[in-house]
Formats: sequence, C-alpha cells, structure tokens
Amino acid sequence: MADLIGLAIVFFFLALIAAVLGARGVAGLSMDIAKWLVIIFVIFAIISLIL
Repeated sequence: MADLIGLAIVFFFLALIAAVLGARGVAGLSMDIAKWLVIIFVIFAIISLIL
C-alpha cells in the first residue's frame, strides 16, 4: 500500500514540473493518475482498518 502513495507523490511532482514547463497535457494526465492512486490508497486503507 505504501507503493501507491509513493507513486501518487511521484505523479504529483511530475505534474507540477510539467505545469511549470508548460506541458498542460502531461500535467493534467499526471494529476489524474495521482488522484486515482490516492483514491485507491484510501479505499485500501479503509478496508484494511475494517478487516
């Protein structure tokens, strides 16, 4: 599960760098990937707390 949050952080920073450099398409895609990885991480965390 720690890998998911690590990947989300990597994609977040990739999106920030791409946004600064003006690559809006890459920045948007990276933010979407980071968002979904965080959502999956939170779902897995809640499931692991329940079980």
